[in-house]
Amino acid sequence: MATAAETRAMRRAIELAAHGLGHTSPNPVVGCVILDAHGDHAGEGWHRRAGGPHAEVEALREAGDRARGGTAVVTLEPCNHTGRTGPCSQALIAAGVTRVVYAVADPNPTATGGAAALLAAGIDVEGGVLADEAAAGNEAWLTSVLRHRPFVLWKYAATLDGRSAAADGTSRWITSPESRADVHRLRAGADAVLVGSGTARADDPHLAVRHRDADDEVTQPLRVVLDSGGTAVAPGARVLDDAAPTVIAVAQDADTAHLAGTGAEVLRLPRAADGRGLDIAALLRALYERDVRSVLLEGGPTLAGAFLAAGAVDKIVSYLAPVLLGDGPAALADAGITTITQALRLEVTDTVRLGPDLRITAVPSALPTDSEEN
Repeated sequence: MATAAETRAMRRAIELAAHGLGHTSPNPVVGCVILDAHGDHAGEGWHRRAGGPHAEVEALREAGDRARGGTAVVTLEPCNHTGRTGPCSQALIAAGVTRVVYAVADPNPTATGGAAALLAAGIDVEGGVLADEAAAGNEAWLTSVLRHRPFVLWKYAATLDGRSAAADGTSRWITSPESRADVHRLRAGADAVLVGSGTARADDPHLAVRHRDADDEVTQPLRVVLDSGGTAVAPGARVLDDAAPTVIAVAQDADTAHLAGTGAEVLRLPRAADGRGLDIAALLRALYERDVRSVLLEGGPTLAGAFLAAGAVDKIVSYLAPVLLGDGPAALADAGITTITQALRLEVTDTVRLGPDLRITAVPSALPTDSEEN
């Protein structure tokens, strides 16, 4: 069983891992703390960027000779393969640690096996320490490994009566500056930000990360616009500037001659089975192949409905403003739900006040059975 010092070290490792959010894809975020032979803190590190040293290597460098006879506390099972860097299991063995404590087993078939390699080398290994907390911090990567598609977080802003805009289409600004700044935090942690043609036409969005402290390192997310007809993004659109790379996803027969020379990549996809919009599963596969492991869905109600109907939303973050409009578009359009028994039930995992607004975080829960409804 993990000692109190090891549990404290794991909490610190989880904090360290969070520094890598938005920078490490297609790799996970990982934190590591090295305790010396007396159980004292000797070194720490986190995985800063794909292709760079892993968390264990960073922590071992800081610990130096104090790692020998000590314990490595890691948020993810140490890897056991050679990619752009060497296997962390072998680095720990070479450093002379005698115990390794990790939180989450590595589900990646190409990297797993680190625990077995450590045990074979005579090192004491314990897994599962603060596993739920560590998994929550790595939810995007874990989801992508298990589902072979990016983790999708749908963010929306609405009034208390569920409107995303007024009757005349105006929507700036429903929510407060505090909520809008928080959205940029979500963008900074995502590999891609995605909107549909309606949002592209109505708002001319920029989709890059802003409102961050000057000393914050930001890896700009890929900007993706779903525009089946290829007509919503015109030369000069803000999404076509050089702040971040941009992909315009269009139907296979769309005319995109006007996008030549804009710097945007055109991604051709099949249409959805019902003929409305593009095939969501094909889009997510294409993004996964581009090493996108997390997507922030910022599109309007139609696009959100299409993703929900496709079962492709993993988390929802809602910013509710204390405002009433009475009319105007709803935050969510057709999601393939026609009766109450089909309702997508959610589990609320967090509620936070942001200025005058309320941020609610929720995840889809299992659909109820008929007996549960009765």
